[in-house]
Amino acid sequence: MKINISITDDHKMVLQGIQSMLNNTPEIKVVETYETAQETINGLEKQCPDVLLLDINLPDINGIDLSKQLLKKHSDLKIIALTNFEDISFVKRMLKQGVHGYLLKNTDKLEILEALKTVLSGELYLQKDIQKKLINQTPKQTFNNGLNIKLTRREQEVLQAISEELTTHEISEKLFISPKTVETHRSNIMLKLGAKNSVGMIKIAIENDLLT
Repeated sequence: MKINISITDDHKMVLQGIQSMLNNTPEIKVVETYETAQETINGLEKQCPDVLLLDINLPDINGIDLSKQLLKKHSDLKIIALTNFEDISFVKRMLKQGVHGYLLKNTDKLEILEALKTVLSGELYLQKDIQKKLINQTPKQTFNNGLNIKLTRREQEVLQAISEELTTHEISEKLFISPKTVETHRSNIMLKLGAKNSVGMIKIAIENDLLT
């Protein structure tokens, strides 16, 4: 089945460029494009896609506030920010509103497809450069003092496999997922735990009884 997506960006050339890039991708169908937040709100009332690729910088309502509005009305909608803004403050604000992914406009078709499949599986997708910035900015925290760590089932499986010293390739074969997806899960786990590397990740996981 095709993944139905809509795109919101206030630059026609950007919209046309993304459409052109995705048109020959059999897994994806671009059902609609919008240039403003209000057009997006009205359009999604008529036809809500599986995923909305959303720019943050819009002329009427910024993408951060728009995300909040849309996700309140359309609980099944997945939103991926597709923007030039790589400042971590924007990333955090978008994630706080419940968006499911964050991509920069220097991405390629393969990564967009990977992001779409990831968010539709219920996972968070962050472009690698964004992951690194978030991880490096995350302060050390004492997780066993009341902070609730919530890992998805797949993140728990990846964490367990990492603790068993399996390589990315071995984890990929064991869980029937791509190596790139394994690395995405690894980065998300590190972000959630506030770890800077795999050693720190396992140390925090042990301290908080996250391993079986």
